[in-house]
Amino acid sequence: MTAAPHTAVGAPADPLSAAHPTLARLLRDLESRWPSGGERVHRISRYALLPAGKMLRPLLLVESARAVGGGYEESLPAALGVEYLHAGSLVHDDVIDGDALRRGRPTVVARYGVADAVVTGDALIMGMFAAVAECADQGLPAERLLEAVRVLARAGVDLCRGQAMEADLCGDAACGLDRYLTMISLKTSALFRGACQAGALLGGGDATWQRALTSYAEHLGLAFQMHDDLLPYTSETAATGKSALSDTANGRPTFPVLVAYERASAAERETLRTALRGTLPAPDAYDAVRRVLDSTGALRAARERARAEVAHAKDRLAELPPTEGSAVLAAIADFSADRER
Repeated sequence: MTAAPHTAVGAPADPLSAAHPTLARLLRDLESRWPSGGERVHRISRYALLPAGKMLRPLLLVESARAVGGGYEESLPAALGVEYLHAGSLVHDDVIDGDALRRGRPTVVARYGVADAVVTGDALIMGMFAAVAECADQGLPAERLLEAVRVLARAGVDLCRGQAMEADLCGDAACGLDRYLTMISLKTSALFRGACQAGALLGGGDATWQRALTSYAEHLGLAFQMHDDLLPYTSETAATGKSALSDTANGRPTFPVLVAYERASAAERETLRTALRGTLPAPDAYDAVRRVLDSTGALRAARERARAEVAHAKDRLAELPPTEGSAVLAAIADFSADRER
């Protein structure tokens, strides 16, 4: 991998091809730590974790560590810990939203019930702290671990703030893009920021590199969520593994909806407001939103904004040495706004 990691010219058809070896290692290590069997919380936690999702957050942590001169083994426990935190938050998300499908199969709450879902989500989130502490066994200095815990704990709190803010915005098609961007900076970018900054800390990166990676992660998180909001209108349920109706059914003013609202006529704005109020059957509300997205050109505009955030993220990588780790981070940025799930 000799090309500068910040160059998009000639990008491969699969933007994450550069990350495949690291992803394969992460998946093997995750599976080895969660064998089948065991007591109830272990079994349900394993169900929440495996088969694994995209593993972006652990990949970000490991590659951020590698980008500043660190290694895979010493950052691995913390990387898996970020996945526990993420998986636990998704378990709780599905309880809040009442969603029955994730990754193409029943959610934890749909399969095991609310009580077990809440307890398992809690256990996974607590497991993140034990995982970071395990990095001490790899010989990392205690002060680095303490700072990484601070970073990831702050990211977890920001995630919760973002989820609460998302609940405040539900049903409000007129909430505005500024409030939405603040919300996704907390709800989605927070764990991306935490993973990258923690990786830079554990890898021994200086303050300049930490700032560059944290800023990269902020733009990456925005691009990722913007594109995620497009998927109900651009991908099939079989590809995404979750219902296309979920956002509309829960009255969420997602990115393309808010872009459409800014561009819409008075009648179209009323259509969007009605669709998010919860007074229509979910399929009818979805169809109404889709018509306004098409008539306003919002899908194209939203996609362009997501790709602009990708470009901003990759610009920040120019402040890092051109290593294999930074090349993988650039590939992750490309992937964030070019995927079907």
